[in-house]
Amino acid sequence: MKFVTKKIHSILDYPVAIALMVLPFLLGLGESHPFALYLSVGTGVAALILTIFTDHQTGLIKIIPYKVHLIVDFLVAVVFLLAPIALGFEGIDAYFYWINGLAVISVVSLHKPEPSIA
Repeated sequence: MKFVTKKIHSILDYPVAIALMVLPFLLGLGESHPFALYLSVGTGVAALILTIFTDHQTGLIKIIPYKVHLIVDFLVAVVFLLAPIALGFEGIDAYFYWINGLAVISVVSLHKPEPSIA
């Protein structure tokens, strides 16, 4: 039951990138480790740049293949899931990354492949 289309994914990319840059400040991330704040903000900036350059509906400069974008998203999810353990994040810092990691891995896993053009 894969239902996240390329178009849906492209629409989600911008608000997710902005949330990754803004939410750490609103939630007060960084109490257990200062990198908890910087990792999300840096990832948000990178996600915004990736989205701008991805070849999908909302990409502005379409030079990065969408499949590469999905691979990067998957790698970000893995980093987010492992960061609390590897860096010793606790409390809200850890939960923020675990929830976001699970959300990203879910979106990538539920990606509906595009029909092949023959």
